[in-house]
Amino acid sequence: MEHHLRQHPAIHQEMTQLVRQLSPSADGLPLELYCFTNTTSRGRYERIQSDIFDHLLAILPEFNMRVFQHPSAADMRELGRSQALPTLP
Repeated sequence: MEHHLRQHPAIHQEMTQLVRQLSPSADGLPLELYCFTNTTSRGRYERIQSDIFDHLLAILPEFNMRVFQHPSAADMRELGRSQALPTLP
């Protein structure tokens, strides 16, 4: 990610850039990305941020990493439905 940010044309190269691991927990290993864009336009900023996270999500498997998210109640209901035994006629 550091290399990606250093090469990204929309990231301000003269300002702070930081990629670091935070303290691991039962939920996984949090990553912090800190950098500045070359623009103050809100729409452009959002697109740049989205592009950076799209890249991060795409390269995670290269490092044997994956995204973790707690399941929601809807996820649990769907799991229950998919695991339910078929009803007899």
